[in-house]
Amino acid sequence: MSEYSFKYHPDPLKTRAFLNDKKMTCGCCGKETGIYYTGPFYSIENVDCLCPDCIASGAAAEKFDGEFQDEMSTDQVSDPQKTDELIHRTPGYCGWQQEYWLAHCDDYCAFLGYYTWTQLEETGIAKEIEETYREDICMLDLSDAKDYLLNNEGYLFKCLHCGKHYIYFDFD
Repeated sequence: MSEYSFKYHPDPLKTRAFLNDKKMTCGCCGKETGIYYTGPFYSIENVDCLCPDCIASGAAAEKFDGEFQDEMSTDQVSDPQKTDELIHRTPGYCGWQQEYWLAHCDDYCAFLGYYTWTQLEETGIAKEIEETYREDICMLDLSDAKDYLLNNEGYLFKCLHCGKHYIYFDFD
């Protein structure tokens, strides 16, 4: 795991939610940072750069009255503090259409990255995905989903409690 790890997004450098290719000035704290956020941030203000510390502390969401994930585009959990952490202190991910955050065991899952079906097979996760696939959120049966994922990436999540993997994807 990287130095910048979040409960629901454990390796945002690997998923490219953060980049570290140049120095930027954080729009929240005004400090120069070598690691900056590139994912979605829903706010009235257009914010060019946010540092990991301002995201983790919630300062960015508070200052700009913003969210990193649309609460209406998440599975539901019973603890409002978990939802607050996800939408205000967790870097999001970039989807093709509207990002959706999965939950399992009454908690949000960790976002692991973007995967094709071939990559899921190579990592040994494909069989598990076949068992945990949720047609209710992807709106395709599994055979269509596998066909789609042969040429496109899905969004891989892992339950923080039971360790099961889930895939979500959006399509045209």
